[in-house]
Amino acid sequence: MSDESPRCLWMNGEIVPWDRAIIHVSNLTIRLASSVFEGIRAYWNVEQRQLYVFRLDDHLKRLMQSIAFVRMESRFSQADLTESVLATIRANEAHHDTYIFPLAYYGAGPFGWMGGAPTNLVITVAPTHSMLRSDEAIACGVSSWTRISDNVLPPRIKCFANYQNSALAAAEAARNGYHPHWGALLLNAQGKVSEGAGACLMLVRDGTLITSPVTSGILDSVTRRSLIQIARDILGVDVVEREVDRTELYSADEVFLCGTGAEVTPVGSIDHYQVGSGTIGPVTRRMRDAYHDLVRGIDSRYAEWRTGVY
Repeated sequence: MSDESPRCLWMNGEIVPWDRAIIHVSNLTIRLASSVFEGIRAYWNVEQRQLYVFRLDDHLKRLMQSIAFVRMESRFSQADLTESVLATIRANEAHHDTYIFPLAYYGAGPFGWMGGAPTNLVITVAPTHSMLRSDEAIACGVSSWTRISDNVLPPRIKCFANYQNSALAAAEAARNGYHPHWGALLLNAQGKVSEGAGACLMLVRDGTLITSPVTSGILDSVTRRSLIQIARDILGVDVVEREVDRTELYSADEVFLCGTGAEVTPVGSIDHYQVGSGTIGPVTRRMRDAYHDLVRGIDSRYAEWRTGVY
């Protein structure tokens, strides 16, 4: 994302200037990391002069579920947040690829359990750069850190407390010379492949797309669901959701990571084992290109996935 601050953001029901959006240092979110969030992308279509928010309804539905899981109470409905996201983008006059970040957090309250503290909501938007035209294949490594489980810190809740697990793995991967953002791959407590640090994982073997199920400690990723549908319905690729062994990563023909941030990122090596040719594979390329055309509205199919801003 851009280092420059947007001119304004949405905070608890109103558009406010960036430098007025402040919270007190004693806020429970700062003390206890008690917040849930979403990462959403919007893609600019130059020819149509339109900015398309990708699967806005699905992202906000997941946000509302995360709010409910952690026992927050939102005074804003999903419909309210939909209009607020669009209003925030328009207020910033965004005519470029944009990253949207809705955040729900506890307000002031006594130190300790957060129950009873008010829930605040903030939406920020910022320019971002898409890597969907890059052929770079990254280096990854299996982390020594184990992925959290549903009975510990449920991965289907998108919250910063859960992301500390990914942060530890990502920091380790960077120090070991792997990609600084997406280089960590995590196994679950059963020793099966879970996901990357902030991205889901898919592999290709003999033309079949294989991905760990949501019961393997992964985020129920909107991007992952989209790519499964694209593979089956557009590309005619067989998709299998099942548990994956670590060594299957080394013998795969192709591996890639996927998510709002990672988009479709090819993996060239894992634990210094070369994956396939070590470059982006043919199925990954087809998946990436199809995804690119759909999110930008170049391909008009799945119109319900795109929300036009202007």
